[in-house]
Amino acid sequence: MGVDPVDRLLSSYGYGLPSELIAQRPVEPRHDARLLVVDSIGTGPAPHARHLRVWDLQHELRAGDLLVVNDTRVLHARLEARRASGGAAELLVLEPWQPSGADRQAVNVPGAAPGRWLCLAKPAKRLRPGDSLELIAPGEPPLVVTVLGSDPETGGRIVQFPAACSDAAALEPLLLQYGAIPLPPYIHGHEASDHDRYQTRYAARPGAVAAPTAGLHLSDELLAAIRGRGVELATTTLHVGLGTFRPVETEDLSQLQLHSEWVEVSPELVAAVAACRARGGRVIAIGTTSVRSLEAVAQLHGGELRPHTGPVNLVIQPGYRFAVVQGLLTNFHLPKSSLLLLVSALIGRERLLALYAEAIARQYRFFSYGDAMWIAPEAMSAGAQPLGRP
Repeated sequence: MGVDPVDRLLSSYGYGLPSELIAQRPVEPRHDARLLVVDSIGTGPAPHARHLRVWDLQHELRAGDLLVVNDTRVLHARLEARRASGGAAELLVLEPWQPSGADRQAVNVPGAAPGRWLCLAKPAKRLRPGDSLELIAPGEPPLVVTVLGSDPETGGRIVQFPAACSDAAALEPLLLQYGAIPLPPYIHGHEASDHDRYQTRYAARPGAVAAPTAGLHLSDELLAAIRGRGVELATTTLHVGLGTFRPVETEDLSQLQLHSEWVEVSPELVAAVAACRARGGRVIAIGTTSVRSLEAVAQLHGGELRPHTGPVNLVIQPGYRFAVVQGLLTNFHLPKSSLLLLVSALIGRERLLALYAEAIARQYRFFSYGDAMWIAPEAMSAGAQPLGRP
């Protein structure tokens, strides 16, 4: 069956959300968030759902299932700075700058070098090549960094940090000293608890600028209960970056491209997926970043999951047949976002929007600190299900 042309239009993925349903603070404990459970595809767009708590996810899983979680750790990537004029500036550190030859020519920066990072900047128009910025933080001496150029693709700035800051692990101590957790702009208040609460309990590998938010619901107690039911856990790494949260502006989604993000699928994860399939278990992704990690790497290898480290930029939207993932725990996503397209690929756009309408009517909390949705394998649309999977 072909894809409905309406599904290829960005304007088809809008919905109205009362502002009071945008979660400003997370619930405590983590696993006490509400859970909308999608049971089956039904016979039309009308949703078929139950309403539980995330704690109940353990009862939706089966012995032999495999949960795949994203173990990225959010960097304190938001930096306050002062321009030479005395004016304020802000940087959001994204990723090490690794330009192609065309990029070097476009920005007039002579190649990659240690400590060069791509950053979103405010006010970008006032930050020109050669400008110095002082990073400022309470109780810390100012630290000077230099703007080297502009990045045409992102509109960001290439900034020279100390040469020792060659990767995220090396840069993280500086960011812990000068930076702050970069909460999304729709969360208006920042609290000290965000340093812990905007990280998953298994966050281990620094590099993200936004949390893999479905994983924020998994408490130590829930993880222990899930393991106690005979469910295995495995980790992937996708450093959430510009490709996740940048607004989609392409109305014709057949032309959509996303900024790449760094991913690692280890040999151990590949083996865990193969073992899960062999025992008749189900591969369950915790969050859309885990989906993108598994599916993008599989697509690089003809639909077969293999070990891989490097950038990926797969666009998942209705019409996509999944190669690995059979179920998903996810949050409620922004209108017209690439994440909404991904979830629509699992269960269909009309059904997803109907479920969102039900969630709004029942006062679910939306976005990063909000509630969650569980899409069971039997709820996947037939055309999206992996071929030959149990």
